[in-house]
Amino acid sequence: MRALVAIFFALFLTRPTSAQPKRIVSTLPSATETLFALGLGARVVGVSTYCRYPPEVLGLPKIGTYLKPDAEKIALLRPDLVVIPETSPGFADRLSAVGIRYVQIKNGSLADVYSMIQDLGRSTGVEEKAGSLNRDIRSRLDAIGAGNAGLPRPTVLMVVGRTPGLLSNLIAVGSSTYLGELLEIAGGSNALKDTAIPYPRISLETVVRLDPAVILDMSMMGESTEPRIREERLQFPWLAHRELAAVRNSMVFGLASEALVTPGPRVIDAVEAIRGRIRMASPPRAER
Repeated sequence: MRALVAIFFALFLTRPTSAQPKRIVSTLPSATETLFALGLGARVVGVSTYCRYPPEVLGLPKIGTYLKPDAEKIALLRPDLVVIPETSPGFADRLSAVGIRYVQIKNGSLADVYSMIQDLGRSTGVEEKAGSLNRDIRSRLDAIGAGNAGLPRPTVLMVVGRTPGLLSNLIAVGSSTYLGELLEIAGGSNALKDTAIPYPRISLETVVRLDPAVILDMSMMGESTEPRIREERLQFPWLAHRELAAVRNSMVFGLASEALVTPGPRVIDAVEAIRGRIRMASPPRAER
């Protein structure tokens, strides 16, 4: 803490605050993508280790992870605004202690995406752009939902975690989650819609009992391999289980787009990625 205070006095004491920040640090990917979508990319001077989109952020200084941002690295970048998650009250206190302005972002639902965009717009002086971006996202999502009206809704199981290479320790998506919301907009019916747990742990036996029409496996998002290779690896462990209708009907898909796990302006891409797979579902073919 002493080192951070010393940096503050050296870099910040004589700097006036600005209603429109010129040097922004983002500690979470959703906020980074939103800042660029709002036309503020040139003002972003530091991002988290996990910020990888748009490509311009790859060359920016890294200030630690989402869970463990480095306050001293942030201070050395001389920001006049730092974007942090709402779940980091302790870190917010550290920034306040040295007079660094920050905005906290909640990230967990589609409603939170709209709020994040509006809050970042307000904090950076581009509130009108933020409103326009939100209206565009709402309009496009409404159009996708309207396009699914009257179409069959296949049951879909979304998997976001499991033991690498195995179908054990499965973590799936409940209906009360961001991904659960996107699945409904995309035209699917969540196979776990009756559970109140956001991300329940389930067994392979449960998957067999549910027998979803479509399985979407997103459990390798952190891998650095090429997306197509990741998607093939995600499909492979399922292929031996022909007791599952999704396997017999070639309706098991690996999804490797980080848009799916980064709630933000790319929500349209995320919905389209889901919709493109589940629209391929057809009535089960009889076994020969």
